[in-house]
Amino acid sequence: MTAPDGRAPRSATNLRLGITYVPYLHPEHLRDLAQAAQECGLDDLWVWEDCFKQSGVAAAAAALAWTDTVRVGIGLLPVPLRNVALTAMEIATLSRLFPGRLLPGIGHGVQPWMAQVGGRVASPLTLLREYATALRSLLAGEEVSIDGRYVHLDAVTLDWPPADPPALAMGGDGPKSVALAGELADVYLLSAARTDAEIATAYEILTTTRRRHHPGSAVPPMVTAPITATGPGARGRVDAEIPFWGKEPDPGIGSAGDAEQVAADFRRLAGLGATTIAIQPTRDEPDLLGLVEFLGREVKPLLGLS
Repeated sequence: MTAPDGRAPRSATNLRLGITYVPYLHPEHLRDLAQAAQECGLDDLWVWEDCFKQSGVAAAAAALAWTDTVRVGIGLLPVPLRNVALTAMEIATLSRLFPGRLLPGIGHGVQPWMAQVGGRVASPLTLLREYATALRSLLAGEEVSIDGRYVHLDAVTLDWPPADPPALAMGGDGPKSVALAGELADVYLLSAARTDAEIATAYEILTTTRRRHHPGSAVPPMVTAPITATGPGARGRVDAEIPFWGKEPDPGIGSAGDAEQVAADFRRLAGLGATTIAIQPTRDEPDLLGLVEFLGREVKPLLGLS
């Protein structure tokens, strides 16, 4: 198998493996999940910020405080909901408190929810571009003045910018959003219920856009969150989860089965360009901590990950 750009597929031994703490889980479960992820040798724990469920920044801060080694990603902070100066302050504070372990992500937000809070804009792409540009400059310690269509700052400078600004992740499913990530982001986040063809297309857009805007630079790492289950009825539970993402059940979406099957699915995703796999449990996962152990103790060794 070849990667979408014709090169040899990315080796699974370069993968980061993690789990996504989806906001339909009770907040009280986060501590146990974060500590289990670390104890079982997972690389990443990803949290969300969904209206009107849980705060991504609060969850990330708690997870970072409860762990020592795992990287904590936020996917995604909806930019219409947050003033960019506030987001910069929060990211800078966490980056200084926990150097090198935070990977913040930003995105459009779910548009009906943004409308509910009075934040929906006519051009989400314009907002995300202005926001990402201003956020990068603020985190770099620069004084920022901008009078854009949506973002307005007048000589704003962080008093405590991070000594080493974190990478910035961006998400979005449409081709224009993927292209914007290829231009501006350090990391691209895929949504959960993606087919192989959709993942390959996203990788191709990232590659093309990156080469056009940043010749000679690497394609942004790509994070995918396949819905994953193991044990009795695993495929049925994954299939029941897929419609929540607006799609019909499809054996090519998500991963279900024993460690050998799940590892094979993850190798396939690596071949399509994924560099981090942060699995998403089903809403009815009966043993969340057991799933973490399954990933760390059984799947990870099969991928040759240390």
